[in-house]
Amino acid sequence: MADSHAKMTQANPQEVIISVVAGLLAPLLAIFLVVQLVLGIQDSHKPDVSSEASQKATLARIKPFAQLAAVDANAPKVEKSGQEVYDAVCTSCHAAGALGAPKFNNKGDWGPRIGQGYDTLIKHAIEGIRQMPPRGGDGDLSDVEVARAVAYMANSAGASFKAPEATPAAAAAEATPPAAATDKATAAKPDPAKGKLVFETHCAVCHATGVAGAPKAGDKAAWAARVSQGYPMLYDHALKGIRGMPAKGGNADLPDADLANAVGYLVVEAGGKL
Repeated sequence: MADSHAKMTQANPQEVIISVVAGLLAPLLAIFLVVQLVLGIQDSHKPDVSSEASQKATLARIKPFAQLAAVDANAPKVEKSGQEVYDAVCTSCHAAGALGAPKFNNKGDWGPRIGQGYDTLIKHAIEGIRQMPPRGGDGDLSDVEVARAVAYMANSAGASFKAPEATPAAAAAEATPPAAATDKATAAKPDPAKGKLVFETHCAVCHATGVAGAPKAGDKAAWAARVSQGYPMLYDHALKGIRGMPAKGGNADLPDADLANAVGYLVVEAGGKL
């Protein structure tokens, strides 16, 4: 009777194989689903270097928390030109028309405003109007600098306003470049070979891909107009910042010599001469 029962319960090889496969199916399915989940998460976190949001996020990451600047209280104020004020203060709103600001070079936006007259536009810019804060949010701007910026923007859209001239003291100061910046830019010829390493470490985040309008390294077309300004001017822009680029590319601790070498490298890569 026992032998008969053993024969009835003994499994054949085919049944054994089916049982093993069935037992492995559930763990394998679970592993497959976990792998797919991980891959899906990784795909969702791939950087999108082409979108405007990604470009803004990159600039936000490299923006310095603070900068320390030593200012001589007795030194005469060097007044900015209208374009300089626009590039430093106004472009954030007027380049894109943010918050209802009239866009630069847009005659449709500026036409009704130009009709109000130059004095009215200056008053609005100094005191603030609607979404625009007084002096564009920069309380250090003088009335003359604000007036120049207004003329610069309005004239781009067809006005013929005459911007205030520099005072004799300001004109004398503007005629002499700041000694510190000039000395740093011309004291020693930059070393492009050393600048390449600085570029790869600090500058490539924007200049390798052209993010936020930065001219790409080696793109001669993008650099042509800039190279024509000369190395000292490009160094000064990199040192102080210009348009979307923060001072020293957002790295306040970067030595001036390293910055000079990086600018030299970019100029040479674009076909320029030092």
